Amino acid sequence: MKRTLTINLAGMVYNIDDDAYARLKAYLDRIEGYFSNEDDGKDILHDIEARIAEILSEKITQSRQVVTIKDIDEVIAIMGEPNDFADDESQSQTDNTHKRTYRRMYRDSDARIIGGVCSGLGAYWNIDPTLIRIVFIVLAIFGFAGVLIYLILWIVLPEATTVAQKLEMRGEPVNVSNISDFIRDEFEHVKKSMNFKKTKK
Repeated sequence: MKRTLTINLAGMVYNIDDDAYARLKAYLDRIEGYFSNEDDGKDILHDIEARIAEILSEKITQSRQVVTIKDIDEVIAIMGEPNDFADDESQSQTDNTHKRTYRRMYRDSDARIIGGVCSGLGAYWNIDPTLIRIVFIVLAIFGFAGVLIYLILWIVLPEATTVAQKLEMRGEPVNVSNISDFIRDEFEHVKKSMNFKKTKK
């Protein structure tokens, strides 16, 4: 017989074994300690917790409602430990072919002009979205097909709203290293934009 606890992870409630909870808490404490000195550390931790919650949701079924230590070990294997990416910049170059397997198609609202379809397709195929926009414009000029295809894709493709979805759209594994890199880049981009506006004023 095992004791189970109820936890709230990124707004989702889970029943978890006592030993699984201890393993998960220790893991999150290590992550928090690693990013504690960074300005965007809280955002990184929030998105990591959200990704862990997504993985655990896939493991919960009608017949199995409790998160086990095996589930947490699998989560850690997917997400990675902080010391795994402390100084592995060179290894990231060799992982590019592996990253392609994580690719999923979304609408990219960050770089959209209308609905984000072309920017999402550009990120998925790793090409300039301007080329895709030109194709749609040509199809629209010579018939209604371009508009129809665009509208269908706009309806069918989900919008990439979370960090995990934006990484999947670019074909990158959704792990601690890539989540932190993505948020750092976003943070730097916002800082540069604010500095540019201040300089302009």
